[in-house]
Amino acid sequence: MQVDYIIVGLGLAGLAFTKELDKNKKSFIVFEDHSQNSSIVAGGMYNPVILKRFTPVWNAIEQLEIAVPFYEELEKQFNKKYDFKVNIYRIFKSVEEQNNWFIACDKPLLSNYMVSQLINKNFEGVLAANGFGKLTNTGRIDTKALLEDYRNYLAERNLLKNESFEYAELKINDESVEYKNIKAAKIIFCEGFGLPKNPFFNYLPMQEAKGELITILAPKLNVDFLIKASVFVLPLGDNYFKVGATFNWKDKTKLPTEEGKQELITKLESFITVPYTIVEHTAGIRPTVKDRRPLVGKHPKFKNLAILNGLGTRGVMIAPVAAKALYNYLEEKVEIDKEISIDRFQHLCLD
Repeated sequence: MQVDYIIVGLGLAGLAFTKELDKNKKSFIVFEDHSQNSSIVAGGMYNPVILKRFTPVWNAIEQLEIAVPFYEELEKQFNKKYDFKVNIYRIFKSVEEQNNWFIACDKPLLSNYMVSQLINKNFEGVLAANGFGKLTNTGRIDTKALLEDYRNYLAERNLLKNESFEYAELKINDESVEYKNIKAAKIIFCEGFGLPKNPFFNYLPMQEAKGELITILAPKLNVDFLIKASVFVLPLGDNYFKVGATFNWKDKTKLPTEEGKQELITKLESFITVPYTIVEHTAGIRPTVKDRRPLVGKHPKFKNLAILNGLGTRGVMIAPVAAKALYNYLEEKVEIDKEISIDRFQHLCLD
């Protein structure tokens, strides 16, 4: 079997890159063993504002200019809804936070998203003595449904192998790679937090961060927007809400913990007073990088090996633009932005 690309991993990074290949009529095969689930358990929100400090997310406007049409194309392709527009209401802890919000509203990059009027409306069961700041033009991607549909789409075309990739079986030639009975021009690794097991790219400084979320049923919480306080409360419809997320830098397991659940409950009940029932508790490992930038580029020694990883907490925004950057680099020789290129860590590669 001969293809242009072998892709390892089918989270948001793998999906975005294979979509780029599909669009450009490049042949490929994907290996996916379902070991990485951060894309599936993620909240899936896209939002250009860091709500802790009211500052712009790095490169957010460019990301959204590419990401929003990217998900629209997928909705048309599968005739399904994945992009749900959701406003965000940030609970103010103090008058000082209110003032910082109003100052941020005047920044050119944020003025199209941050509403300059204070929201003082009372919502049953929501404690917000200092009111809310409102964000518009934000939304949620249903990553779980999207990934399931995309995997089925690839499986129907015999482009998906549900098996673990065995690095020892990879043979690297000058102009190609061979894996078992497959020959390809290039191989792209999109393994998420599985990166440390990759012998070709494990020199890159990934800092995996475990996150836990709960889904609750709260019939009396009558809000259709995301509430952001010490945790977020994201409406899913029919009185279901996703609550998250924790950050744990030590625990590398994918299993939900009682400690994580209790942390979420404590934070949730600091501003939500209506009764609720926990119906699901999930966990995943975010593939984060110390400088909060993705890992994109070719191996410094093996030019037909490349990586697309490190999407962190904003994968739905970063994946499409990072995938396009990698494709343009490999196929059109367009240089990758230095901020996301793995060349910034070349000094760590000892090979």
